[in-house]
Amino acid sequence: MYGQISTLAFVGIEARPVEVQVRITPGKAAFVIVGLPDKAVAESSERVRNALHAVGLGLPYKHVTVNLAPADLPKEGSQFDLPILLAMMVAMEAVAPDAVAGYAAIGELALDGSIRAVPGALPAAIGANAMGKGLICPAACGSEAAWAGEDVDILAAPHLLSLVNHFKGLQTLARPKAALDSTPSQRPDLADVKGQESARRALEVAAAGGHNLLMIGPPGAGKSMLAARLPSILPPLTPEEMLDVSMVHSLAGELMGGKLATERPFRAPHHSASMAALVGGGTRPRPGEVSLAHLGVLFLDELPEFQPGVLDALRQPLETGETVIARANHRIQYPSRIQLVAAMNPCKCGGGGPGVTCRRGERCAAEYQARISGPLLDRIDLQIEVPAVSAADLILPSPTEGSAEVRARVSRAREVQRARFLKLGAKGMRTNAECAGRMLEDVAQPDADGAALLRQAADALQLSARGFHRTLRVARTLADLDGEEGIGRMHVAEALSYRGETLRQRSAA
Repeated sequence: MYGQISTLAFVGIEARPVEVQVRITPGKAAFVIVGLPDKAVAESSERVRNALHAVGLGLPYKHVTVNLAPADLPKEGSQFDLPILLAMMVAMEAVAPDAVAGYAAIGELALDGSIRAVPGALPAAIGANAMGKGLICPAACGSEAAWAGEDVDILAAPHLLSLVNHFKGLQTLARPKAALDSTPSQRPDLADVKGQESARRALEVAAAGGHNLLMIGPPGAGKSMLAARLPSILPPLTPEEMLDVSMVHSLAGELMGGKLATERPFRAPHHSASMAALVGGGTRPRPGEVSLAHLGVLFLDELPEFQPGVLDALRQPLETGETVIARANHRIQYPSRIQLVAAMNPCKCGGGGPGVTCRRGERCAAEYQARISGPLLDRIDLQIEVPAVSAADLILPSPTEGSAEVRARVSRAREVQRARFLKLGAKGMRTNAECAGRMLEDVAQPDADGAALLRQAADALQLSARGFHRTLRVARTLADLDGEEGIGRMHVAEALSYRGETLRQRSAA
């Protein structure tokens, strides 16, 4: 007796086809799973056995062999429960082979026969569609899988019995509907910030161009408060971006109720986070915080308190927009196009605030800031000082301009960038921060006065090639915010002013 059905295994966000083959032969009673299964897959034998009993079937007292092909691809997770059971039911002639031939299946089984949610329903549905098949998945994942397209046949079953009845024509499972997270946004508003006009300006520039931002200031100056308000001035995700973000969050099991979110992600890991937590990996590789912040904001508070090796692991994702996790038997890629926002005190003791004086002086600041490598700082476009807020600032009325007004300007600037890159044939490019190479020279060429200033600054301040190009990107964003087609001297001057901290630290070193 033989049965088979398709399923999928995840390598990064890619869903690779896997064939589940079951053969039942006479011999000593055994249930053997082969094909590089991990512990969760190996344990599926007990879940399958009890789920069969829940629908009135018994496991044959024979030798049962389950093969997960290709055999050299590691199989991880509990999503193989349902396809193993369906292939076994085909072998037992409880389900017709033609009924499952056009589907791939994922799902975890409970002992009572119910089908539980598993991560990765969206990439699985997209992968099944690429195979020319529909997808059988848990009911809790149906609305998520439905985003793969109207032409993808989705069977979202709450229980094994309902799925069997559907195959026998006794019940019809309706196609699930794609759902969005309609929960009103509770993001804090920029109108709460009093004073800090220069920091508000830098925040707007960072949002408009997708630039990385570092804020340096004493405790209580409002650095974390400003960072928390950055998502409120970012434009909402486009439908294409929603799918990109949701693919990663689906694999991490973080889509609430299978609903796609419209807000950009904001991740703020603690400074004790390990390398696997921040960039991904582990014995069973999963996306890290840098990938979960894809197309959103990654906020690192108390930047020097992170382990130096962990911070330096961010250098590749910041440059390429993807995280690569290499292992001996496979290589995994996760998208990581993030906007890094970091905050730090000027020194270990937090000197610079009201009534706080650093006893060690410049040496304390130099040692504290030296914990951040120069190459990482060179990848941060905007570096600003956030001074302490005085009591006089706090008693002033709230600013008349809040997040809504700033978000409108940011959205206009981003639309200008999108149209520019689309005209040049760079369809996947979204912001000035992503622009590089010859295209940057075409779109961010300053006028004569701006070029002269940039040339002088590059020589006097010893700008690296990366620093030179990042200055041009910021200048291009400043011109877009002003509605200017060309880049003038004032745009270059303001862009150079945002790289002061890196240059000051480099000179001190």
